[in-house]
Amino acid sequence: MNSDILGLFWSFGPFIIMLFIIGLYCIFVTYNLIRVLVGIEVLMKAVTLLIIVAGFVTGHTALAQAIVITLIVIEVVVVTITAGIIIGIWRHNDSLDTRKIRHINDEGASNE
Repeated sequence: MNSDILGLFWSFGPFIIMLFIIGLYCIFVTYNLIRVLVGIEVLMKAVTLLIIVAGFVTGHTALAQAIVITLIVIEVVVVTITAGIIIGIWRHNDSLDTRKIRHINDEGASNE
């Protein structure tokens, strides 16, 4: 393996790990659903960057590009559906705090 390619991997490696940790932090620490969605986005960007760097290091850039394009399409669909669900929760509860929406099914069952 060429030392330049290995240096590229080690220069992007800490950044990828930092993005991954920031994404996990956003998902697990916050109670706001929008922040959780942003955390999922940051986490997906870390995975995308890892796939690109791994494809470049191994010499399989075409395969890495195909996987990244597929991942981006899946990511857009997931974010769109999740944003729609979050908007529905906000309209129903007037809050995006997960501590306040845990019993969303209990309220709907008592109204019927």
